[in-house]
Amino acid sequence: MEFTWQGDYFDTETTFGRLQVSGEDEHGFRPFQLMVTSIAVCSASVLRKVLEKQRMEVTSLTVDADVTRNEAEANRIEAIALHYRIEGSNLAEKKVARAVDMAAKNCPMARTVEGSVDISETFELSSSD
Repeated sequence: MEFTWQGDYFDTETTFGRLQVSGEDEHGFRPFQLMVTSIAVCSASVLRKVLEKQRMEVTSLTVDADVTRNEAEANRIEAIALHYRIEGSNLAEKKVARAVDMAAKNCPMARTVEGSVDISETFELSSSD
């Protein structure tokens, strides 16, 4: 990827369009937002695949990401709490808990920051039966 300075932001061209990144909200996505997004979406995507392989039908999956940053250390990300809201059929709580653990071990974005960022995961289930 190539990023070019455009005055108030950097940009890059992707397959899905132009991406603008800036330290200021009014000029583009902030770098920490992109990091949290990549971890949350990667984790949720792996979880969805694991649930489907275990024959649990997912009709809706939402992930909330609560971020803790440390202002004293350059506002670094210290923790990300992911909370999955899963709707579907054949959702057994123990199997979903194992799937969440398996997803955490298989998400490359989460594994990349392992040891630097504390990532915790919780979930709630609802039936679409």
